[in-house]
Amino acid sequence: MQKVLRLFIICVSLVMCTPFCGQVSAKDDPLAQWKPAFDPSGAKYTYLLSCVGHPAIEGVSVGYRIRDRIWEESNGQIFVDFRPLSQLGGEKDVINKLKFGAIHGMMSSSVAAANIAPLLGVVNLPFLVDSFEKLDAFRDTPKLWEPFENAALSSGLRVVDFTGYGSYGWATTIPVSTLAEAKQVNFRIAQAPVNIDAYKAWKLKFSVLPWPDVPQALQTGVINGLDHTPIVCNISKKFTVAKYYTEINYAQGLYIHIMNEKWLEKLPDELKDLFLKVIKEESAGARQLTQAQQNEQIELAKKSGVTFLTLDETDYNTMKTASESLYEVWGKKIGVGYLDMVRDSLGKQ
Repeated sequence: MQKVLRLFIICVSLVMCTPFCGQVSAKDDPLAQWKPAFDPSGAKYTYLLSCVGHPAIEGVSVGYRIRDRIWEESNGQIFVDFRPLSQLGGEKDVINKLKFGAIHGMMSSSVAAANIAPLLGVVNLPFLVDSFEKLDAFRDTPKLWEPFENAALSSGLRVVDFTGYGSYGWATTIPVSTLAEAKQVNFRIAQAPVNIDAYKAWKLKFSVLPWPDVPQALQTGVINGLDHTPIVCNISKKFTVAKYYTEINYAQGLYIHIMNEKWLEKLPDELKDLFLKVIKEESAGARQLTQAQQNEQIELAKKSGVTFLTLDETDYNTMKTASESLYEVWGKKIGVGYLDMVRDSLGKQ
């Protein structure tokens, strides 16, 4: 019965997202406009790539841009079979399939990535990689990037790059500009260890829910707040219920592109180099598009009646101070030397 309910919720979510996808109507295949313009049946290699997000998000649709470029530049030798919208399962399921090689790659949300390797949680620690500028600095600094890139190799997985989905804050059904008001909210947070620790440190009420369960929980009042980004909240129509958004900007939401190492090693060197080059270039482009998309989605949300707020400065500083306890706990998991290096490097940005 639970599986049937989950499937129903996912289907409802797809229909709700559809109006933001341009020419696709609710009666059509929500992914119709992203079908390949070529026949992939002759490919020598197929790369099965998963993502939970909707391709109306620039950081997700990059999967299709990677698909088309690699097809063209490999002369039809590699087909990237990109499956967004949780078609291959929830993130925990996909992580397990990725390790065993049943799925070859995933664009994991940054909140879930710490379940693969604790060091990957560094990008989700609050008030650390908390701006687009710091995100670029993190990716472009080898001493910061290389440990991150290699963090999951012991599990047979390689981090090849990342895209984004914007800056984290709070979508709520009541206005929140102080911590006292925030304490009246039951926030949905992801199934992610860093987020759980953060909300405990902030002494805020939270519920851990899978993403497909969120629409019903929000509509029925099981939750009255959502820890997420303006891009995702607007595109997935969460703002139809939650009419307020508090811009905390405590972290950047990422889709971390993680690849099964054995699959990559099957490629000839020339194709392997091409594959990684295209992913790097398209991911960098998507990060730039994400910043523009966040501004665009905020303006669209405001026009539709969403009120954007900021947190009282004293309370904002209280949250930052409380987050120090996470650095102590996660420093032991991530590596104190590495975390200190990230903090020192990004603190200068």
